[in-house]
Amino acid sequence: MNLVTEHITILNEELILTNQRAIYWNKESALILSDLHIGKTAHFRRHGIPMPDDILQKDLRRLRELINHFNTRRLIIVGDLFHAETNSDMDTFKTWLKQFDDLSLVLVKGNHDRQSQRLMDELNIHVESTLIIDPFIFVHDPSDKTMKNFTFSGHIHPGVLLKGKGKQKLRLPCYQVSENQIILPAFSLFTGLNTRSTITEVVSYAFTDSAIFRLQ
Repeated sequence: MNLVTEHITILNEELILTNQRAIYWNKESALILSDLHIGKTAHFRRHGIPMPDDILQKDLRRLRELINHFNTRRLIIVGDLFHAETNSDMDTFKTWLKQFDDLSLVLVKGNHDRQSQRLMDELNIHVESTLIIDPFIFVHDPSDKTMKNFTFSGHIHPGVLLKGKGKQKLRLPCYQVSENQIILPAFSLFTGLNTRSTITEVVSYAFTDSAIFRLQ
């Protein structure tokens, strides 16, 4: 994993954007991400669509390296940790979690997170509809409305479309940062990109495997 970082400050809090689709919040020793969509590949295979077995493994390997790199104590997922019904990918995730002794996992429930409370308890995941850790609020769905508190969200899988000479086009994932919120890219590599932003007055931090760059 090639890790590139960009430091920004929001409300006097140091945040580290990474090109690996997650943000590290220094004060809380927290890694923040969205839209991991565990179970998506197994769901497709169950419905007869062939999918490689290692898609989830690659996402979890990258997440493990981020957790270890930042010495993360808290994992905050702003929605869509899971994708579909309970399937074999949940067993993979359960086994993966066992390697962390002191990691606290909080899920802000997303539209795909329909698993039972029994499964959440079994995985030791604390579930909230909205999470408040001063000075931030964590939700799943972004909003373009003026809010009193700064929010973190995901859901829309933001990206940017860069146009080159002729018909050359490049689509990249990004963080969308505005006056009152950050919208995170989907953590899973097995997701689409939404390059049609409805958020106004936004700064996009797009990234590749080797760089992060600011677009306004």
